[in-house]
Amino acid sequence: MTVTQALLSVSDKTGILEFAQGLARLGIRLLSTGGTAKLLREAGLAVTDVAEYTGFPEMLDGRVKTLHPKVHGGLLGRRDLADHLATMQAHGIAPIDLLVVNLYPFRETVARPGVTLDEAIENIDIGGPAMVRAAAKNCGGEAGGVAVLTDPADYAPVLAELEQAGRVGHSTRFALAKKAFVHTARYDSAIANWLTSLDTNGHPGLFPERLQLAFDRVETLRYGENPHQQAAFYREPTSVPGSIASYRQLQGKELSYNNIADADAAWECVKAFTGDAGVACVIVKHANPCGVALGRTAEEAYRKAFSTDPSSAFGGIIAFNVPLDEAAATAVAGQFAEVIIAPEFTPAALAVFVAKQNLRLLKVGLGETATAFDYKRVGGGLLVQTQDAARIAASELKLVTRRAPSERELADLLFAWRVAKYVKSNAIVYCKDGVTIGVGAGQMSRVDSARIAAIKAANAGLSVAGSVVASDAFFPFRDGLDVLAQAGATAVIQPGGSLRDAEVIAAADEQNVAMVFTGFRHFRH
Repeated sequence: MTVTQALLSVSDKTGILEFAQGLARLGIRLLSTGGTAKLLREAGLAVTDVAEYTGFPEMLDGRVKTLHPKVHGGLLGRRDLADHLATMQAHGIAPIDLLVVNLYPFRETVARPGVTLDEAIENIDIGGPAMVRAAAKNCGGEAGGVAVLTDPADYAPVLAELEQAGRVGHSTRFALAKKAFVHTARYDSAIANWLTSLDTNGHPGLFPERLQLAFDRVETLRYGENPHQQAAFYREPTSVPGSIASYRQLQGKELSYNNIADADAAWECVKAFTGDAGVACVIVKHANPCGVALGRTAEEAYRKAFSTDPSSAFGGIIAFNVPLDEAAATAVAGQFAEVIIAPEFTPAALAVFVAKQNLRLLKVGLGETATAFDYKRVGGGLLVQTQDAARIAASELKLVTRRAPSERELADLLFAWRVAKYVKSNAIVYCKDGVTIGVGAGQMSRVDSARIAAIKAANAGLSVAGSVVASDAFFPFRDGLDVLAQAGATAVIQPGGSLRDAEVIAAADEQNVAMVFTGFRHFRH
């Protein structure tokens, strides 16, 4: 079916002029409204205003302009049904074969600080979604139907198809219709999320009463956490360069479910050391850091991180917060790893990995993860919380023991505290000179985590004597502190807040251990 008439009415005018010019060259009649019509007319295109087309003026400050039978009849009338065509002809309704609409900027409006309820309400599009849904419903079969475009990225391919075939084929119309329904669904979800977050006085709150989520499928994975499970990876439409979801894979096998989960843990941890901390390397195994280190170069940071726990590093995920150069790549190539992540890879580094084609290399930009909320699925429900973005400076620490940490100990305490945030609770992290010495993770008892971390250090041939320790939550009893002190740790950083804080502080003083409180914890389940 040949496209004879198109209706164009867009809020985002990216590429619309060039697309309309292409339609005009093909002899397609252009209908339009408001600012879109003005833009096209000023460019010299022949455009018919919808008000002129319907014979009914825009009214109510533009709230009513396309809600008319000549518009919706032209979109909804089926081209393959004789009675539809007869009715349209009897009422002077011409088919609208192509619709180009994107909606009022509601998300952008409510994202502005201080936006009022009235401003938000005025940016709820009514006619646009109605037209989009009508056109998408009538995308039709092989006999013909309406093509609906809601994304400027589709302008060029659709125009090319019109130029080559003289029509928009069924497969393209169906793909556009699916995209259109997603577009309106997400638009309505944004409105619902914002409105249901308002309190009774109309003031925005943090959590919507009715939460709607939107994700785009990136790929179907080979399997899930285990081979008998099916899985797919989805990305938020608003993902930014700072998140693992924005990865660009440079080489290697396809990513698995566990690869992506562990890569996220490694990337978020290594990003915590970007900026003032310097060059960092993080090695993750089963979602826990098994080695974290700072160095003057990527190679030095890697070698130090690897020394923490070479056994656990086997088959791990390795992340750097600086570009990976040839020296670091050569060092990393000596071990078996699943994934390597960095903001950049030098050409020489990529050349090193050519011989290891199964090794997955991910390029991810540095930056803050923009996701406002953290989600955890439970049976029949969803837990939602804000991100754990809490950080602390040396000046904010509370000294609770007679002995204050030395300058070296203080630097290591802050380093250990950053690492502890990314270790599964109960978390105990021994560190010395910007390197993790032993990590105890995921134990039901904090004292067990303390013992395991020391054991793992010994197994790697490392000594915890003279090290410092971070605990992600308070010590409920002095036994955990005693284990650390007896192992040789000289300073501890922990949240504080236990009923037995005085007992734990006394234990530290007895053993000349310096201890500081942060005032907040870093549980990670």
